[in-house]
Amino acid sequence: MRELPAAARVYIGCAALAAALCAAPVVRLGAAAPWADALALGVLHGLCERIRRCPLTQGPARHAAGPDAPTGTFPPGWATPVVLAGAFLLPPPLAALVAVPGALLAPAARPWPAARRLWHTAELALAAWAATQVFRAVGPAAPAAAPFPQLLPPALAAAAAFCGVLTALGGGVLALAERHPLRTAWRGPAARLPVTHLVHGLTGLMMAVLWHSVYGPPAALLVLLPVHLSCWAFAQYQRERAAHQATVRALVQAVDIKDRYTRGHSERVGRASVLIARELGMAEDRLEVLRFAGILHDVGKLGVPTRVLRKEGPLTPHERRIIELHPEYGHEIVRGIGFLGEARAAILHHHERVDGSGYPYGLMGHQIPECARMVAVADAFDAMTSTRSYRRARPVPVAVAELRRCAGTQFDPRMVRALAAALDKHGWRPEQVTAGEERAADPAPAGSGAVPSVRAPRSGADHGAAR
Repeated sequence: MRELPAAARVYIGCAALAAALCAAPVVRLGAAAPWADALALGVLHGLCERIRRCPLTQGPARHAAGPDAPTGTFPPGWATPVVLAGAFLLPPPLAALVAVPGALLAPAARPWPAARRLWHTAELALAAWAATQVFRAVGPAAPAAAPFPQLLPPALAAAAAFCGVLTALGGGVLALAERHPLRTAWRGPAARLPVTHLVHGLTGLMMAVLWHSVYGPPAALLVLLPVHLSCWAFAQYQRERAAHQATVRALVQAVDIKDRYTRGHSERVGRASVLIARELGMAEDRLEVLRFAGILHDVGKLGVPTRVLRKEGPLTPHERRIIELHPEYGHEIVRGIGFLGEARAAILHHHERVDGSGYPYGLMGHQIPECARMVAVADAFDAMTSTRSYRRARPVPVAVAELRRCAGTQFDPRMVRALAAALDKHGWRPEQVTAGEERAADPAPAGSGAVPSVRAPRSGADHGAAR
């Protein structure tokens, strides 16, 4: 296990000391302070984190990863409304203490679990203290008696302060402990925290208002129910989405291992397919499926003998027919994967041509599914703009010109126009490691030229008669 850098230890220690100093005035509050409210909120915050660690709320990923894994049904931060409710109800030192039980009980990932737990406690206490200070500075003198609309602006300001402290502190610890570059250390937290904490601020405000209402604290607990249900539903969706992506990733890795000429090609085809779809205004709920279609379009190569895929030299007619079966193999491989939806049709038909000369079924024009027409253009575009062992990549303008030349015979002109427009807007930045780079230095066999029968196009835009 690598050691926590000294600078990070000092940083975490300073944060813990600052949090202790913020909470220290609690000893001078006296008996008139709302100790019961602070205790109830602190216990509630701790219970929320214990629920998150309870085996009944953990999925299979948690049990597979071990007891220290931070995975669970409820995402990190789901108990934040309780902390913010404390910021709206309590003096700053007590609000800082409310954050401590849940932070100490929260899961801590490896490495350095103890340091992570101390850090999380310190940053949460400091954020709660800052949120309380802002709420008291800009809010009404008697928050308990103020109407709800009057409390809304100071609550949002307090939530923004809470988020700002977490963002500032989090970027620093990423730079010092995880060695993130300074120019990017704050980018991630700044992008994902604000909206979440503004919503948590509104939820915490509703808890605080109900806490002081005639219905008392039990009514405030009801506010957490829809929040917890939404967190649970979102976590289930995230888990299912992660499982889908893992399935797709495993299939792509299997293809890349078998056919090293196209390593990285599948991911780029997925991205280019999404560019086309977005330009055409495709609904967002279809974009993920289309991306999967682009990524998995060549999964049927798993059914093609490796000696044929890696053959150096011309293919025989029989070998060509074998390779031309890969769309049907791919369709059979993914037929039982329900979440792929229309991607299955794209995998089956991405080598069809609009003039009917493609395979496997010789479909024409709009007989070819829309997603398959998108993937066909993306597939040929990436093949032309990627360096292979048998030829250098073409410049993007040259590849687009070739696609336009073949529009109407090989490709759907609408898809070609959409890709060209998307490239004009967004450009194209493929990975530095291009497909087949590991073999780029290998010379072609003597007398084979550029191996035209295997990889030379039937038309200028196609990347291979069977590929």
